[in-house]
Amino acid sequence: MKLLDARPEAVVPSAPRREWTPRRKIAACLAALWLLTSVYIVAADQQAVVTRFGAVVEPRVMPGIHLSLPWPLDRVTRLKVRQLQRLVIGGSLPDAVTGRLQPLISQFLTGDQNIIHMRVVAQYSVGVPADYLFQSQDVEKLISSAVEAELARRIAARNVDAVLTTEKAAIQEDVRAAAQRLINGYRAGVLLASVNIESASPPPEAADAFRDVASARADSARIINEAQGYANDVIPKARGQARQMLESSMAYKEKKINEAIGDASRFTQVAAEYGKASDVNGRRLYIETMEEILPRIRKLIIDRNGNLDLTIIRKGTPPGARK
Repeated sequence: MKLLDARPEAVVPSAPRREWTPRRKIAACLAALWLLTSVYIVAADQQAVVTRFGAVVEPRVMPGIHLSLPWPLDRVTRLKVRQLQRLVIGGSLPDAVTGRLQPLISQFLTGDQNIIHMRVVAQYSVGVPADYLFQSQDVEKLISSAVEAELARRIAARNVDAVLTTEKAAIQEDVRAAAQRLINGYRAGVLLASVNIESASPPPEAADAFRDVASARADSARIINEAQGYANDVIPKARGQARQMLESSMAYKEKKINEAIGDASRFTQVAAEYGKASDVNGRRLYIETMEEILPRIRKLIIDRNGNLDLTIIRKGTPPGARK
């Protein structure tokens, strides 16, 4: 039987445990926070651009949760792409509220050599986030210059009356489309939503003359409308009367044709009967004719020998009788 060794076992010393000192806890928290900077959220109405050491690595990041390298390796810039921004050409927002004009920046020359003051409002949004951030130093100035240039071009091709009245809608759409093409050429990353002519007025020195012209134009339109209304009232009546006269003449025509046909038929029948016994019928017609004529004339009856019987001369002359 093996005897147990009564000697005590050798004890291996364990490694010393590191304690979490406050300094180490702070360092761990800072490291965790630094790693969390790689997680970023893009809201539903936003898009983001990620740059790494100043170079664009992700030009368009859609809404959601995304990862990138921790800051400052990657920088995330968020833009509200659905938000419409407002820009006033021909003044400023305070001027638009107070109604003041700035002649040096609001004057435009029309095609008939007239000067008008205009204030235009352009609304735009971000189309390409990376271009919007890095391709232009002053995006608002670029938009303002593009809209102003195209506006001046369109106004110079029209007379002042057209600009102030009937051509405003066409000018707005033409300017928006042309300015958008110009902005796209500079890669500004902007989408023009609308270009609205907020006010268009003549210079104060010519305002009275323009008002007189506008009043005369309104009177002309009123007179034309009244004349048109009178024409709309008279023309249907005249057409109705003409239709009535035409129908009456057609009825009279039919009546006369029928009477003529009846008379011709009767005459044909009488002629046929007359031909059957011309002597008898001729004497009868002669007698009937004399019976109708003789009572209305003054008569002297002489026999065959030429003697005049004075006893049968009727005394007096019947009314309407003639010799």
